[in-house]
This record gives sequence, C-alpha cells and structure tokens, in this order.
Amino acid sequence: LIRLPNSTALLFGIGRLFLEKQHLKKKHKKKKHAASVLLRVKLNVKKHLRERNTVPKLFAKSVKKYGDKTALIFEGTDEKWSFKELDDYSNRVANLLLQRGFTEGDVIALFMENRSQYVGLWLGMAKIGVEAALINFNLRLEALVHCVNISSAKAVVFGSELTDAMCEVHSSMGKTVKLLCSGEWDPKRVPEGTEHLEPLLEATSTNQPRQPDRSFTDRLFYIYTSGTTGMPKAAIVVHSRYYRMAALVYYGFRMKSEDVLYDCLPLYHSAGNIVGVGQCLIHGMTVVIRKKFSASKFWDDCIKYNCTIVQYIGEICRYLLNQPKKDTEHQHKVRMALGNGLRQSIWEEFTTRFNVPQIAEFYGATECNCSLGNFDNKTGACGFNSRILPYFYPIRLVKVDEETMELIRGPDGVCIPCGPGEPGQLVGRIIQNDPLRRFDGYVNQSATNKKVAHDVFKKGDSAYLSGDVLVMDDYGYMYFKDRTGDTFRWKGENVSTTEVEGTLSRLLDMKDVVVYGVEVPGNHTFLIFSVFLLLFFFSFLSGTFKFQKTDMRREGFDPSVVSDKLYFLDCTKGQYVELNAELHRSIVSGKQKL
Repeated sequence: LIRLPNSTALLFGIGRLFLEKQHLKKKHKKKKHAASVLLRVKLNVKKHLRERNTVPKLFAKSVKKYGDKTALIFEGTDEKWSFKELDDYSNRVANLLLQRGFTEGDVIALFMENRSQYVGLWLGMAKIGVEAALINFNLRLEALVHCVNISSAKAVVFGSELTDAMCEVHSSMGKTVKLLCSGEWDPKRVPEGTEHLEPLLEATSTNQPRQPDRSFTDRLFYIYTSGTTGMPKAAIVVHSRYYRMAALVYYGFRMKSEDVLYDCLPLYHSAGNIVGVGQCLIHGMTVVIRKKFSASKFWDDCIKYNCTIVQYIGEICRYLLNQPKKDTEHQHKVRMALGNGLRQSIWEEFTTRFNVPQIAEFYGATECNCSLGNFDNKTGACGFNSRILPYFYPIRLVKVDEETMELIRGPDGVCIPCGPGEPGQLVGRIIQNDPLRRFDGYVNQSATNKKVAHDVFKKGDSAYLSGDVLVMDDYGYMYFKDRTGDTFRWKGENVSTTEVEGTLSRLLDMKDVVVYGVEVPGNHTFLIFSVFLLLFFFSFLSGTFKFQKTDMRREGFDPSVVSDKLYFLDCTKGQYVELNAELHRSIVSGKQKL
C-alpha cells in the first residue's frame, strides 16, 4: 500500500515534470521560430542582392500580384488607393522629375504631413534613383534649414499646410533650391518661384520610367535622427535596410497580407514609413494612414477600417489608457499591437482593457544593426537573444560606466559582456559586406565615426553603439532600461538636449543654458531645464568644463531635494508656475497631466 501523501507527491512530481517538459518544448519552438525568421530574411536578402533588386522593384511585384486591392487608405479624406493607383502616381512623379532634369543620386527634401501622396512621392523618386530627405514636419527655422542643407537637396516638395514654415526659411536656403507645393494652392502665400505640384503631375505620363541600374545596397532615402550633441543627423537608409526592417517584423510576428494595419505614426520616421508602410509595398498589406495620432478616435478608426494590426509607441499606449472607457474599445478586430516603448507597468493593463491578445514589441533604430523582436509575447521584453548560441546573432550587452557611459574594458582591451541582471549598452558587431550586419551611418562622416567602437567582441573588430542601456534576464530576454547621451524621449521623439539649449539660449538671451530630462512615474520623461548666467555657473562644471548633468538628473525635480527654484509649464494656464511640494505630488500621482 502507498500512503496518500506520498502518492500525492508522486503525482505532483510527475505533473510538474510534464509541465516543465511542455514549457521547454514551447520555449525551444519559440527559439526555433526566431532562428528561422533570421535565416529566412538572410536568404531573401542574398537573393535580392544577387538579382540587384530595389524597393521599387519589390513593389512592382506587389502591384503585379495585388493590382486593384486597396494599398493605402488616408483617414483624412477616406481616399483609397489601389496598388495600381499608387504605382501610377509614383510613375507620374518619376517622369516629372526626369523632365525637370533630376538624375540618379540627386536629393529632394520632402516636407509635408502624413497622407498617401507622401508615399507616392518618395517611391516615385526612388524609381529613378533620386534620394528623398524625409524631414520632420514639426521643424522650423534653423533646424529646418539645417536638415535641407546637410542633405544637399536640390529641391523641396512641401505640403501647403507648411507654407508659412517654408516662407520663414526660403531666403536662407539659396536660390538654386527649387520649390514644389503639394495641396491647396494659393500663389499669394507661397515663396516666390514655387510651382504647384498637382497640375504638373496630372499632365505627366503614368508609364513606367526607365529605371537606373541600382543595387540592393544603394541609398534609398534619409531619415533624420536627433543628434545627442546638436542638430538632427541624416541617417542613410539603403534598399536592403528598408527590406530588412519590414521583413523581420512581418515574418517574426507572423503577419499576413490580408491584415489591415493602422499607421498613425509620422511618415518621416522609420516606424511609420518602413515598419508600417513597408508592409504595404513589400508584402501586399492594406495600410491605413492617419494624419496625426488621435487618442479619442483611435478605436473608432480601427472599427471603421477593419484594422487587425495597430502601430504604437510607448506614449500612445499610455494616452489610450488615459481616455475614458467606451464600448468601441472592444468592438474592433485588432489582434496585434506593433511597436516599441510599451512599459512593463502598463503592458498587461493595455492588453486586458483593449482586448488585444498580442503585443509585438521590438527594439530598433533607423540606422542600427542590432534590432530585436519579442516574437513570443513575453511581458515587458523588447526582444530576445540566445544565451546558448550568442554568436548566431552577434549582438551583446557590454558594461559601461554609469556616470560617463564610457565602455568598460578588460585587461585585454576588449569590452566586458554583461551577465543576467547587469545593465549594459547594446552593441551590434559590424560586418559591412553583410546587409543584416552593416552600418551605413549618416551623411556626416564625423557623426558616423562616433557611433562605432573598436575591439568590442574581440580585438580588431568594430561594433555599432546603440546608445541605449538594456538588461537581459537568465533566459536571454532583453528589457529596455535607459537612453545614454544628451537625449530624452518626449511624446515619441528623441529630443536633443543640446538643441533645446541652443533655442532657449537665444530666446532668453542667456549665455548658458542646461537642459536635461528626468523620469516621472507614469510618464516617459519630463523635460526640465536650469538657466545659469556666465558669471555664476562654475560650480556646475567638471574638470573638462562640462556641466554636471548626471548629478542634476539624479536629483530629479523634487523641490524638497533641489535647492534651486523649479518651474512647471501648466498648459491649462498657458504659463510657467513655480513647482512646490503640492504640485510635485500632483505630478507624481498622475493627477496633473504633462
């Protein structure tokens, strides 16, 4: 006879072994999926390299396959473009530019808000080898001129909604830069010499233009990233990078061409224009483009357009959770939320409240070679890398000095890898002849050099520095922790503190201004700044005559800790008010919105 307690223990033990075995099987299956995705994309890239494909050539295959299927929907007008119509529009753009003398390698700046024409414009440019500089439509004055100038753009195509911004900088761009306005036409408002784009396109042929012999690693367009020490940098996006970014999420998160993707992110960024629109151009998906994100209309749009996938950045999820609850939250068909920056603290609240079963969280940057994907819905993780086979995907977390963020090296001069639970900077080994591992950098070579370190994995190698601090767990899951350098996240944008310092210095007529970001519970970052007159700021300098921002960041914005006066921009009053203990508590608790 067997006593009951022992039999219970035996049964429990057998059950536990069974569950562990099943868990290991599932885990092995998920790792196998991640490996198969990398292999599939790598083989596809080799094929496209061999065939000298480009994004326009891949789109041509989608046009042939999907034809009259809806490619793009613009929510502002409910206008629908089929794949054939998008192809025709982009052909008109290409033929018009050829007529105007633009040739392979020329650059044209694109400065307009989201709409279907945006995609057709840069795609048409790409068909004849003209490279688009995709400029943030929020930029004004010096920053706008800087972005046009560093790209060496020969023309600017701007949206009529940005006419005032163009008028402000027209005289600073030089007479050789041609201007084309898309949208509502008012000849009295536009800068002198500007042409109206739409009539010119209507008079142009929709025939396929003669395409130059471009390769898969040639330049496609430029996307601007916030510089850690100044103005925006123009990151080079080649055709293979566009494909790689779109394909990794498509195969990794098991998307389908039948999906309808809701894209409310700006098209001047890689998330909206590559991860989002790329699913249309390369994989035949219907993409709904929204002019700007709206928290109140988000789920209504998803219902209206039968969306199955939505894109987000971290703040978007928080904004949606801050909305009053309503029935439409559960009447949609969304099965996946795709993006990055969803914090672990609101992850499960988001999936539960809005009934979205899969969070397709990924880590990546426009120019990086160390993208990650959380393909198995692990709460809080931004990706995974095998600890058993780390060299299968050559990325690594390496130790850094927490104060200076300098790489820490061992006695052999090579960087020291982090163990589980140890925060470190994410780096990716550079192999320039491998499209998955190459680093194309920026238009500015000096900026490119600053993102490359040597002797990282081993002596003599080079690696891309992400500038981001992540933490890995025992299983290889990666979690985002912090951003290094003088940047912070604000409403989905990487903001350069140095750029803000320059602007405030001019506005306040101050010699020296310090800008830094600090964390606020429930928010991504809260911008605060201190202003110092030249005669009184020496105590804040280090031996290298740099402001000690680390100490300031550590102090945060608690008025009981910071001896200087602090001020808060109260949007309800339209002015700055002094930050006291009561207001501080209100911000921390979430009652006072930022």
